[in-house]
Amino acid sequence: MNLMNRIALTSVCLLMTGMTFMTGSVLAETFPDKPVSLMVPYPAGGVSDVIARFVNMPLSRQFDQIVIVENLGGASGSIAAQKLLNAPADGYRIFQGSPNELILAPLAMKAIKFKSEDFRLVQMIGSAQIAVLARKGLPVSNVDELLAYARKQAGLGQPITYASVGIGSFYHLLGEHLSQVTGIPMLHVPFKGSAPANQALMSGDVDIFLAPFTKSYDEQNKTGTIKLLAMLNEERLEDVKDYPSITESKELKDFIFKIWTGYFVPQQTPEPIVDALYKAITASLDDPAVRNGLTANSLLVAKPLSPEEVAKAYADGTAQFRAIAQSIHLQPE
Repeated sequence: MNLMNRIALTSVCLLMTGMTFMTGSVLAETFPDKPVSLMVPYPAGGVSDVIARFVNMPLSRQFDQIVIVENLGGASGSIAAQKLLNAPADGYRIFQGSPNELILAPLAMKAIKFKSEDFRLVQMIGSAQIAVLARKGLPVSNVDELLAYARKQAGLGQPITYASVGIGSFYHLLGEHLSQVTGIPMLHVPFKGSAPANQALMSGDVDIFLAPFTKSYDEQNKTGTIKLLAMLNEERLEDVKDYPSITESKELKDFIFKIWTGYFVPQQTPEPIVDALYKAITASLDDPAVRNGLTANSLLVAKPLSPEEVAKAYADGTAQFRAIAQSIHLQPE
């Protein structure tokens, strides 16, 4: 390529870059000028749907446009995620996602072709605390007793069982990680959702379940239907102050986990559009309806992060869960 051709090619590239930026800037000035879809990768009625319906009205006020909750379940949330990627990256579809759909599902399912880097986290919205639940007949009253019992049973060739909502789910990885860090063999029992997993725990068909805390578990513990042994928190939080944090155990002080939820767009979404979404979503976090609604459902409202902190949080989360998946030799099926 001669010098003149190189200069011409460089000029075209610079022109195209400038045009792309200008197009994004112009779009951002009028964005949004039509309804926005808030995509929830699960059916209506679940926790994810509840979160979206607390957020969509405050977000509508920020946009001065209708925000429609669009439920599309299936394939561990990957159907909705792929629909987002197939649509124009113009900000009119926002994906409400978590590590389950965007980090873990691609590692567990061969049919999923996207990867976490195809998505951009705009802002965190909240997180769920994780409870260590046990069947009512298990002869333990805290985490250290649980591990001692599990170690004894493994030595007898009768490993304890733990439930999950499916292979490759966050709760599957937690169970396998628990087995790995303690060196205690445990048997994984996957279910098709939290409802059958809960039922199996209450009926005594599985020994433990590491699950997102809800007030129903508090009630079931108090009535003796199940046992709530600890929360995977750094400290006792106000709404679960009756239960030990995992740091109060002797053997699992560092086993601290939460499952977070955030709002995503395709990676190639123009920066001015992402900026407009970031400002609207961040402002919605301060809305009393959002804060009260999440808190009433035992969810922790996210602390607003800067764009740089958001990017780091997603990258760190991706690296963390990929490392755990690799350490337990998770294979896509």
